[in-house]
Order: sequence, then C-alpha cells, then structure tokens
Amino acid sequence: MEKLEAWLSGPIEGVPPLLMPAAHALVQAAEDVEAAAETLTVEQLWIRPGGAASVGFHLRHIPGVIDRLLTYARGEMLNDDQVAYLRSEGEPGEPPAAQPELFSHLRSTVDRALDQLGNTAQESLLERREVGRRKIPSNVIGLIFHAAEHVQRHTGQVVATAKIIQGSG
Repeated sequence: MEKLEAWLSGPIEGVPPLLMPAAHALVQAAEDVEAAAETLTVEQLWIRPGGAASVGFHLRHIPGVIDRLLTYARGEMLNDDQVAYLRSEGEPGEPPAAQPELFSHLRSTVDRALDQLGNTAQESLLERREVGRRKIPSNVIGLIFHAAEHVQRHTGQVVATAKIIQGSG
C-alpha cells in the first residue's frame, strides 16, 4: 500500500485544526526532501549545478527558516546563534555535512515546530508580531503559514536540484 501524503493522513495529534494545514506542509516537506536527497553523495549534496543553490544549502535553510519564523511568531527576536546559523547555511562545513546530520536537524526542527503549533492558542493567531530589525508588521498566523509555504518552496527546489544532479551523473 502506498504511503499517503501528510494532509491525507489525518490530524496530527495536539495540533489545532486551524494550524493543521501548516503542520501537514512541514511534515510533508521533511518527507519529500529526505526522499529526494537520500541517495546523493556528500559531494553531490554540496554541488551547485548551473550556479543554483546546493541541496545541502536547502537542507540547512529549511530548518533555519522554520526556527526563525516561529521565533517571530512567539514574539521573540533572533538570538546570536540564529543569526550565525543563517550566515552559515550555504557552507558545507569541514568535513561537509551529510544526510544523517542534515536530516536529523530537519526532523528535530519540524518536531519542535509541531510542539509550538500545538501550544499556539487560537485566540493568539491574529496578534501582531514584528519581523527582523526593521520590525516589519505581521501576525502569528501569517508567520506560521509563511514558514510552511517558504519551506514548501525550498522543498521543490531540493526535489528539482536532486533530479538534475542524479541525471547528470
């Protein structure tokens, strides 16, 4: 029997119904990027075909985006570690990061996000939040849904880039 997509797999325990679409999008993204990148070598994770961002960058950027946007949704500003992580997302590291490390970080970030969604009161969804040093106005639900859609955008890039890399080998 084929595995159903996250949104067809029923509610995620503890997540309020209004936030279920965002939760499903995050869970689906983690599944999709792991499936797309699981057979890439470490070298393939970090190559940039045609100058495009590497799969490794996206595997670091996705959890970074989730963490940063949900920090703003909690009404907090980014800390120094989050800013440093943002600046290093495109760097492979020494030795270059491989799937186990990247996938583990992604899964733990999605798990923390689901916990946060489960602890987000429906009454707070329209509360004003500010983004970045410029304090750009948003609200809780806007930040949660932007996290989900931004992650899906990068998931598509992982899938496409992985196919290009696998097809050029």
